[in-house]
Amino acid sequence: MTRIIAGKAGSIVLDVPDAGTRPTSDRVRESLFGALDSAGVLHGASVVDLYAGSGALALEAMSRGAASADLVEKAPRAASVASRNARKVEKALGRDGAIRVHRSSADAFLRAGRGPYDIAFLDPPYDVGEAQLTATLALLVPLLSPEAIVVIERASRSPEPSLPAGLEHTRDKRYGDTTLWWAAVA
Repeated sequence: MTRIIAGKAGSIVLDVPDAGTRPTSDRVRESLFGALDSAGVLHGASVVDLYAGSGALALEAMSRGAASADLVEKAPRAASVASRNARKVEKALGRDGAIRVHRSSADAFLRAGRGPYDIAFLDPPYDVGEAQLTATLALLVPLLSPEAIVVIERASRSPEPSLPAGLEHTRDKRYGDTTLWWAAVA
């Protein structure tokens, strides 16, 4: 069961696509958002969640005080699930329209030039190779605010993501089979 861990929408159960996604575990999300909370970056943030799946990462950010979120998901079924979850969270927050779900590839969405974003989450499918991830990050860089944080979730067996110009690695943390790679605007 995937749920919103804390904040105004805390304990809401989120639907999860029946196939094709791997939701971020509660343990990883709790650690990630503990770090974001302690850094004081969530309140009022503009968030983008690329490869959103159920939307759990962006929706957790909204529950904890982010101002707006764009959830980007190419798979039709997953985008539909993310839309249902967004409506649940918006209802709990009493803020219609603050969460937008886009049925699009990450690259096509980024080429449309929305932003700026204060926090970006990327949890690409395992079959997205390192070169493709770097290309997607390069498209993201111009849409980031000067103090933006980028969090990339990958399998622990994956190499460190190769960051494009404009991003610098700040830290990483391994959680069993998952590693979170943090980057900041350089």
